[in-house]
Amino acid sequence: MDQHTPSDGRAGDGDGWRPEGCRRVALVLQGGGALGAFQAGVYEALHEAGLELDWIAGVSIGAINGALIAGNAPERRLDALREFWKTVTTDRLWPFDLDLDAGDLTRQWRHEASAALTMALGQPGFFTPNVPGPWFAEPGGRGATSFYDNAPLRETLRRLVDFDRLNNGRIRFSIGAVNVGTGNFAYFDSARTRITEDHIMASGALPPALPMMRIGKEHYWDGGLVSNTPLQHLLDNLEGRSTLAFQVDLFSARGTIPRTMAQVMSRQKDIQYSSRTRWVTDSYRRIRELELELRRALELLPEEQLDAHQRKLKQRLEHMPEVVILQMIYQQQAHEGQAKDYEFSTSAMHEHWRAGVQDTQATLRHGHWLVMPPPGSGIQVHDVHRA
Repeated sequence: MDQHTPSDGRAGDGDGWRPEGCRRVALVLQGGGALGAFQAGVYEALHEAGLELDWIAGVSIGAINGALIAGNAPERRLDALREFWKTVTTDRLWPFDLDLDAGDLTRQWRHEASAALTMALGQPGFFTPNVPGPWFAEPGGRGATSFYDNAPLRETLRRLVDFDRLNNGRIRFSIGAVNVGTGNFAYFDSARTRITEDHIMASGALPPALPMMRIGKEHYWDGGLVSNTPLQHLLDNLEGRSTLAFQVDLFSARGTIPRTMAQVMSRQKDIQYSSRTRWVTDSYRRIRELELELRRALELLPEEQLDAHQRKLKQRLEHMPEVVILQMIYQQQAHEGQAKDYEFSTSAMHEHWRAGVQDTQATLRHGHWLVMPPPGSGIQVHDVHRA
């Protein structure tokens, strides 16, 4: 019997199943441009395993992938993801996938050349170069604040995302962006705001490549400028629900010491956009441990010695939800450099997608990770690459 089906004792509900005792399954998607195909592979493996999603939170390309999932019926989600990635990737240099046995130097040359063509020509269905360019545009005019125009992405989103389902469907959807005027991080959450293509484009408007997006009276840039992962938003809004979260990162905080300038640029980008995901999880784990200690201390006091505030606090601490985070971080290939997030070749997309499927399948094979822990266990984090 397949260990990942509801028949092994886990509770089924809606379009899929979730672990017994789990009241929310969340998918948390980091930003990372072309690397986002890894997240599509992660979702494919979750979909094939029949796992039910209740909440998707994303930043940048994670917001786009999340919208394609939440904004389509379950049977249409993989088709929408495939259509998007087929639309925005090309093989201008070579119309076939390179053999995986090709040497790293050959693959590195192809990788860098493909990224250079993306910079020169843009990507279909995603963005096109502003001509003659921002240096020659009138201040405040169209094209003055970005090197590319993301209008093609708007049409792609309108074609592939059902925004009524996105806002009114069963999956809660949240995306992060940065207010250009204040520098503050902002979340657009379908539980409180009607999400449009403008919100999704704002989450992925990384300067100086893409233009800021105006929503109401405010202007927004890519959320990755402040935090490239929306995990904190999820942990701040548990709402008493025990949660299983799949945290999908496209940049790794851990890496090797650079030996060349190209490696320096790649490592800098990894550190910048990994957004200290492990720091966030470690911080929340420490906070949870302190809350558990506080609960035990309050339980030692007679009820009559507690004031109203302390009684309310004690009651809240007695019903803290359990949280399990399954961490999946894309493992960079030897031939990939600092251009990995804007190398949109079809062959690279296929590699990233396959890696997402394989990493998720490996994670799901650890069946005990999917079992919700007993009350008082705090926040548990698992990573197949560090198991």
